[in-house]
Formats: sequence, structure tokens, C-alpha cells
Amino acid sequence: MKTLLLELPPEVDEEEARLMLAVKLYEVGKLTLGQAARWAGYSKRAFMELLGHYGVPVIAYSPEELQEEVTE
Repeated sequence: MKTLLLELPPEVDEEEARLMLAVKLYEVGKLTLGQAARWAGYSKRAFMELLGHYGVPVIAYSPEELQEEVTE
């Protein structure tokens, strides 16, 4: 695993920054739900609720993937 060191301004909370980064990395597919939840320090269930708060779908299928899932 890689290490990243950031200097945050005083008005940016470390936990909030970690959460926002985990949400974005999950949204773009770089982390799984479990990885993002652990990295942000939340249970999967709590992280899923936070994803909804930020407008990030928990399950994001392309139209083709959704059709495949429905027909199986």
C-alpha cells in the first residue's frame, strides 16, 4: 500500500478529508465498497449511507451490465 502525506488547512478536518477521498475513490472504481469503508473508518452499512448523502450510487451498473443482471 502507498502512503500519502497531506498538509491540510486548519478548517479542513482530517476525518472529513479521509472520507471524501474514500468516497471519490469508490465512485471512480479505484476502491471496493469494503476497502473504501475500512479506509474511511466506517462499517460498510454506514459508508453506504454516507454514499447516499453525497449522491454516489452504491451499485452503479452500465445499461449493458444492468440488462445482463436482470436477464440472469
